[in-house]
Amino acid sequence: MATTPPDQPPVQPPDHTPSRDSDIGLATRPRRLATKPPTMYQVVLLNDDFTPMEFVVLVLQEFFNKDREAATSIMLKVHMEGRGICGVYPKDIAQTKVEHVMEAARAAGHPLQCICEPVE
Repeated sequence: MATTPPDQPPVQPPDHTPSRDSDIGLATRPRRLATKPPTMYQVVLLNDDFTPMEFVVLVLQEFFNKDREAATSIMLKVHMEGRGICGVYPKDIAQTKVEHVMEAARAAGHPLQCICEPVE
């Protein structure tokens, strides 16, 4: 005797249309965030009455790649106005340059001061 299978509803194929909450099947580009340029810092030499002018010129040539004329001009500005800008750099580079200048000044026995400050 042959048995007939019980009546079952027909099997429906799964619905492959993506829902609004799902990214299945969608190729999307990630949003590009607008990046702003890094904050720049200026490296500044401060005047003192003890550091020789020639040493300041050498520091400007060695650490800031200034030619003799530019280095002398900045040195005179430091001497006359009390401070002179050596260059403008991203923060980490500016801090490194300050450290190198301060190490060289200490090694030479000079009280030369160098700072970095944000460019306004």
